Amino acid sequence: MAVFVALGAFLMTLAGGWTAQRVTDRRHLVLGLAGGLMLGVVGLDLLPEALRAADTEIHGVPAALLLFVAGFLLAHLVERLLAARRAAHGAVEHTAVQNGADDPSPARHGAAGQETAEHRHRSPEVGLTAAAAMVGHSLMDGVAIGASFQVGGGMGTAVALAVIAHDFADGFNTFTLTRLYGNARRKALAMLFADAVAPVAGAAASAFLTIPEDVLGGYLALFGGALLYLAAAEILPEAHHAHPARSTLLCTVAGVAFIWLVVGVTG
Repeated sequence: MAVFVALGAFLMTLAGGWTAQRVTDRRHLVLGLAGGLMLGVVGLDLLPEALRAADTEIHGVPAALLLFVAGFLLAHLVERLLAARRAAHGAVEHTAVQNGADDPSPARHGAAGQETAEHRHRSPEVGLTAAAAMVGHSLMDGVAIGASFQVGGGMGTAVALAVIAHDFADGFNTFTLTRLYGNARRKALAMLFADAVAPVAGAAASAFLTIPEDVLGGYLALFGGALLYLAAAEILPEAHHAHPARSTLLCTVAGVAFIWLVVGVTG
């Protein structure tokens, strides 16, 4: 039953990714909505659940909040390290061009320089890592579905509805994150498919394993901090960079409101 219900999450995740790729002509609106969805998931879903599950304190501070901050800093550190590596690699390529290793045409150099400037701060590895984290989160969602059905049918149904409802946002964000950092469309589709399959795999695996509640809470907090960094430091600034329109802001608010609605209905 848990695996059958998880198939609904599979379809909803694919629907979210399909929506994200179909509206690429309104990229700023897509990014604004993705940022709002991620902010809503973190603030209204992940963090409250993490605080409930991991309720211990360390030196007067809830362990979940410490892990939340650690996740934020970890995402920032990884993004900076990868960006620095790409910048160093770009500097080596630029030196090679200056030494005559490429076409000396000014037009070609101008195009290459513009492309390098545009993508130098974008590390495809960050997008893939973030998408992989979304896949891991969906896997845990599947485990939660299976575990809740072990408790009882009513609990399983409630958890399943919550997971299916927000998996649309997961699919949307997985595709958007992968593409935002310059990865090819086929890679984004591969990560989307992995994210869709993950709840089914997690539900099936729940028959053989049990995750302690405090460990699950710590994971949710760490993941939430990393997700907040990507939303606040990457996606939302990018959404408003080229199109600082009121419609972009409205999409962000709509994304938060959607998650609030989902949490309220399924909570």
